[in-house]
This record gives sequence, structure tokens and C-alpha cells, in this order.
Amino acid sequence: MNHLTENIGFTDYPPAYLSKKAKGNNLLIGANFASASSGYYETTAKLYHTLSLSKQLENYKQYQNKLVAIAGKSNASSIISDGIYLISSGSSDFLQNYYINPLLYKSYTPDQFSDVLIESYANFIQNLYKLGARKIGVTTLPPLGCLPAAITVFGSDSNECVAKLNKVAVSFNNKLNATSQRLQTKLPNRKLVVFDIYQSLYNLVTKPADSEARKACCGTGLLETSILCNPKSIGTCANASEYVFWDGFHPSEAANKILADDLLSSGISLIS
Repeated sequence: MNHLTENIGFTDYPPAYLSKKAKGNNLLIGANFASASSGYYETTAKLYHTLSLSKQLENYKQYQNKLVAIAGKSNASSIISDGIYLISSGSSDFLQNYYINPLLYKSYTPDQFSDVLIESYANFIQNLYKLGARKIGVTTLPPLGCLPAAITVFGSDSNECVAKLNKVAVSFNNKLNATSQRLQTKLPNRKLVVFDIYQSLYNLVTKPADSEARKACCGTGLLETSILCNPKSIGTCANASEYVFWDGFHPSEAANKILADDLLSSGISLIS
């Protein structure tokens, strides 16, 4: 997301809302309410002791009140309506919840679970709209079956992308696009742009050129993520730019730069 904001002309990054930097005039450039390992499904956040979308929305409401106190009601209203809202979610719902949670995969087919997530997405967008958001961008799911951790856990000793997981991601993305188009019609005076990261990342993985695509840079490159991943982790590569993935779930900075460049036209359309 940072590379994408650079591409559409922003020079400052909003501080994390719960950080010490998120106070005073720093809030005038916005804030980051995201929480790693959260998702569209509320219990995904609970599993990993992270912030659910509903909690992130509560924090955003608090932010609005702070903004009014700093800038005044009129200026705050302009900042809120002119601001760009970027949403990226869903991968953890599948890989870190649905596919490892028998309570879910025995209750829902992947298609049914997708419908649950899409309903949550639609409700979130409408709630965000009610709070004044008018320029919203949302990313599709990546090719889930190509993430190093997914291949390690679900690949049956293969080094190839897990086809069934990619099929689920494509189906979800089709629903995300269709739902976003309906919301475009339903909600007046708004821009809702879908950033399709699936194909770009799939191309990087399947046509990696000189980059390593099966193993991530961090640790063994097969599974680690979050606190298990840092530059001092045993086995971490010396040059992450030579890898498509930084850890078992997330692209490297070099890959993110390529993805952001591919999405430039979509990003420009959000502010034009």
C-alpha cells in the first residue's frame, strides 16, 4: 500500500492510529487502522488477538472526533470526504482460519464462506460511507495457493501453486468485483476502485525471472511470518530484493513495488 500511495502522489504515510505518533497535527494526514492477521470474518481477528474490522471502525470514529477537535468541523469534514481509504483483507480468513478450522470448513463450503466474507465487506463499505468516506480502494485476494506458507501446508509435498486455493481466490475476487459494482450504483457520489493484485502476483510467481518465488526471504522461507520474521531470524536472506516474498504470506518490498506500478492506472482513477 505504501508504494501505491507514493505512485498517486503522496509523500507522507499516515501513522498507525494506536501509535504514539498518531496525535496532534500528525492526524491531519490521516491514520492507519489496519491490523495484521485480521479479516472480514470477525473471529479471524479473535484467533490471533488482533483488531477486527468492527474495532477498526470504532477507532476510525474516535479519529474523526479527534480530527474535529484539531481542525474544526468544516475542515475535518473536508479531510474525511477528500481522503483515500485503502482496504486489504481476506487472505487470513482463508489460510489462517477457514482451512485450519474444522468448525468452519465442516459448516461452510469455500463458496459459502466467500459469501459470508463478501457480506461483511459490503456492510463495512456501507458503514464507512455513512461516516463520510467517498474514495475507497480495495484489493482483491492474491493467488492464495502460490503463497509459500500455503504451498508448504497444503501443497502435498509439491513446490507448485495449490490450484484449489487459487480457484477459491478467483471465485472470491469475482464476487468482490460484482459486489463493488453494485455498491457503486447504490451509494451516490463515491468512488470504489478494486485493485486486482491476483494476476500481477501470479505472473511474478510463475514467471519469476531471476527472483526466488517458492521460498521467502525470512527464515526457512517456507512458513514463517509476523514475529517469527525479522532480519535477524536464522536463515534470513541477505538481499530480499531477489525474492518475490518477504515471509510465508507477504510479498517483498521489491515485489510490492512491481505490483504498485501495475496498479498505477487504478490508483490514479481513485483521485482523478
